[in-house]
Amino acid sequence: MTRKIEPLLSLRGLRHLALRVMDMARARKFYQGLLGMTVVWEPDAENVYLTSGCDNLALHLLPEEERGGFDPGKGQAMDHLGFIVESPDAVERYERRMREAGVRIVKPFKRHRDGSSSFYMADPDGNVIQILYEPQISPMRIRGTE
Repeated sequence: MTRKIEPLLSLRGLRHLALRVMDMARARKFYQGLLGMTVVWEPDAENVYLTSGCDNLALHLLPEEERGGFDPGKGQAMDHLGFIVESPDAVERYERRMREAGVRIVKPFKRHRDGSSSFYMADPDGNVIQILYEPQISPMRIRGTE
């Protein structure tokens, strides 16, 4: 029998992600320019914190001494990160915009059996990003944003 353990704090969902990037200017152009994120904090040239309004994305420049030996296939691996959008049409609009911008599409737009829709793309460092409409999550409002 599994005993129920009460959490110490109530989680509100995944709202922060940190990525190590090889070229800060290129990463910023992608996240700010193409995805429309805004800078929250930029403590120095090696670190920038962005938001789309309800989350926090940290970009950390990979230190010069680690670049030569860094192999993304052997280093810390991330499967993908996901951005929720309001509708299947929005997913398709994002895919068109990314294709027009020359972004590599990893998996094209697809309607899934659960009613969701998504496509996958790669950022300039090869991190895979899913743009997702999920029928249960997409309509949700985050407390404090109503």
